[in-house]
Amino acid sequence: MSRIPLVQPATATGEAQQVLGQIQQAFGATPNMFKVVARSAPALKAMWGFFGALGAGTIGSKLGEQIAVAVADRNRCEYCLAAHTALGRQAGASAEEMAAAQAAESTDPRTAAALRFAVELVERRGQVRDGDVQALRAAGYDDGQIVEILAHVALNLFTNYVNVAFEVPVDFPAVKLRG
Repeated sequence: MSRIPLVQPATATGEAQQVLGQIQQAFGATPNMFKVVARSAPALKAMWGFFGALGAGTIGSKLGEQIAVAVADRNRCEYCLAAHTALGRQAGASAEEMAAAQAAESTDPRTAAALRFAVELVERRGQVRDGDVQALRAAGYDDGQIVEILAHVALNLFTNYVNVAFEVPVDFPAVKLRG
């Protein structure tokens, strides 16, 4: 049971109702995470806006989902691990690619560099080294894409913390944490 009661879309009001409607339309359902965040319309608008902005980014949805599972595993967020594994599959990643991403690994060197950087950001609380950024450039990322990778990590920290702190019930097929 969630530590913060879920807002049911049918009983939501104002801006929260509008945003939950957009989420329902996008997913075909309203995931529990958004129902919890809907307790604060500004937080819900910020979260949904963050997803929308990054969805229009240049690194692609598949890599965004791979970053999400790597971050979720580090933060022991079962909700995000389950959700982003499913979303990664929808974005074209194989089950093997998503499992590897959970371990911050990939057979694609460019993807592997992004995942290593994402994990470094989480584990070092943003205190990355010059070489970490240079490794992304060497892998072919431009500075805008490097900022975008960091933005994906930041969004996933937000969602991980919501789901872990508030014990949001997982409403996606479960995926086992690595550790």
